[in-house]
Amino acid sequence: MPRLRPSRSFHNQAVTADSLTLMLGLIGVVVLVASLLSGFIERTNFPQVAVFLALGALVGPHGLGVLDVGIDSPILRMVATLSLTLVLFTDALTIDLQDVRRHASLAAIILGPGTVIAAALIALAATGVLGLPLALAAILAAPLASTDPVLLRGLLRRPSLPTAARQALRLESGLNDVVLLPIVLVAMTFATDGGEKTGAGKLLLQMLVLGPGAGALVAWLAIMLLQTIRARVGVRRDYESLYSLGVALAAFAAAESLHGSGFLAAFAAGLTIAALDVELCDCFREYGETTAEMLLLFTFVLLGTSLMWMGLRNVSLTLALFVVLALAARPLALALALWRTQTDSEAKRAIVWYGPRGLSSLLLILVPVFALMPGTESLFHIASVVVLVSIVVNGGSMISWSAAGHSGKQVQATIMTVEELQKLISSGEPVWLLDVRTEKSFLASEQMIKGSVRIDPQHARRDAIQQGVPKDAWAALFCT
Repeated sequence: MPRLRPSRSFHNQAVTADSLTLMLGLIGVVVLVASLLSGFIERTNFPQVAVFLALGALVGPHGLGVLDVGIDSPILRMVATLSLTLVLFTDALTIDLQDVRRHASLAAIILGPGTVIAAALIALAATGVLGLPLALAAILAAPLASTDPVLLRGLLRRPSLPTAARQALRLESGLNDVVLLPIVLVAMTFATDGGEKTGAGKLLLQMLVLGPGAGALVAWLAIMLLQTIRARVGVRRDYESLYSLGVALAAFAAAESLHGSGFLAAFAAGLTIAALDVELCDCFREYGETTAEMLLLFTFVLLGTSLMWMGLRNVSLTLALFVVLALAARPLALALALWRTQTDSEAKRAIVWYGPRGLSSLLLILVPVFALMPGTESLFHIASVVVLVSIVVNGGSMISWSAAGHSGKQVQATIMTVEELQKLISSGEPVWLLDVRTEKSFLASEQMIKGSVRIDPQHARRDAIQQGVPKDAWAALFCT
């Protein structure tokens, strides 16, 4: 049997044995590199996506020549579709509805001036500077108003980030995509009608109503089924993570079969799970976020082979002006909106500045590209230039912010002897003894501390809330 020749390009090609091996190898490299660099990236806020863009360039046609992924690549379409589905699903899962209600005014500012008005300003720039028709301008503007959650993740974990800034940026990265995606879908409907709006209402109904409705229904049925099986025979907790993934994919497929938006269905499914089944939500959150992040990084490798750099060939003064206006729209809108609020100045600066554009913008602009809408491939190249500049500017400023060592209120951890712990307790300070050993270590050990509270490190926040651990108390952690 003759050996298959290596397939170095994925432009409309069938998947061969060699190309499959190459893809599996790249996935393995992405997982390994992401894992090994995770500590460095968390400490320095170095833009993780830059590493994987460089990796894509290394294996691309201008590097080792191993891989060249075109805009019409079926592998890119599959990975990008799955990535956006999981991003929207996990965004919905991580939304704390009570937190949104508590900070309703802040959420309104973030989703109003920070998202909708910023998108409108970018659309005006696209029509005035680039000369795009209104529908295409909206298709370009909405993705470019999206804040990238992967680029923000390391910053949001830093204790020195002001609380108000953390809340605002978390709300924005979790909610703005579901506000911007319908803008893209509506603009696509008007652009493809060629000025004749016959059937536009039906299409909008399918995308904006049937899609989310199908997603919510699938999630509700899945939760009811899970609760029934739990009560009768039980379900292994690790399998509930896989169960949630199945819900996301089933919701997407159900909506697409009804000619609705599978992406909005995935968000609706995640929101339904978050509202009705907190246990399943907590079980999937960490697993889902990590899986989605790996897919996003792999997508950046595929785009980094050649597609991300094509827009640089057409750089001009006109395009440079649009890039500046596109990146300035959000800070300008938020600075005006936050001007008279009670938010402290440091938090205002962080909220206004840290709105990086990244893969979420590219995934949104790929929706009309994959739908084969005329003119949208050039929009992707324009968006790529904006994203590259944002990675350099916003990503570089995150490193500088981290290196500056902002002195917010930080939690100090230290190793304490038993005698020091007893002295602290006798001084009258509120001290909670928390057993945070892994499940394996906990079950295999006979050592227990009298009066300690068991906290599963995989679900520390949930267990701490259930046990009533105060936020301002001393916590003595037993972890060996």
